[in-house]
Amino acid sequence: MEETTDASAAMQQEQQQPLMRMKVMVAIDDSEESFVALKWVLDNLYGIVGVVPEADMLTMVHVQEPFQQYFFPVGPGPATFYGGAFTVVESVKKANEEMAAALLARALQMCKDKMVKAETLIVEGDPKDKICELAEQMHIDLLVVGSRGLGKIKRAFLGSVSDYCAHHAVCPIVIVKPPKEHKLTRSA
Repeated sequence: MEETTDASAAMQQEQQQPLMRMKVMVAIDDSEESFVALKWVLDNLYGIVGVVPEADMLTMVHVQEPFQQYFFPVGPGPATFYGGAFTVVESVKKANEEMAAALLARALQMCKDKMVKAETLIVEGDPKDKICELAEQMHIDLLVVGSRGLGKIKRAFLGSVSDYCAHHAVCPIVIVKPPKEHKLTRSA
């Protein structure tokens, strides 16, 4: 008889404890690894007993690197002018915006398929810095990024967004590695 009383008291206490709300941000870029990270969040965080991330909207952020405008003179001597540079700049900006919209539309569809409310942000700047800044400004509880699996040499020369975020983000961070079969198909 005592065991049932203890079990029911434990259940009542568990029901009275407030559920933990969690603000989760996932960084999305044009790599498959970022979508592997989003899939991990949808499969592993949503539905954990006692954690209700759906109470707060999932935030997905895409950071566009600023377009570097280079103008090359067209024509000889003092009659030099910059031919068509502004139309090229506008075309590149428009293409970047369309690519970002397509990436985030794909991410939103993944969330919709799992019935998870999500919001998207597109910001411009250095991805490493902007992701960490947004995590701090938005009071994110958990930052999730994908790992491209760069080797030590490539990481030293190219830098790693996930490595930077792991050292500079003010919140806990999960770096999701792609499954082994993903690595094999990528290198083939």
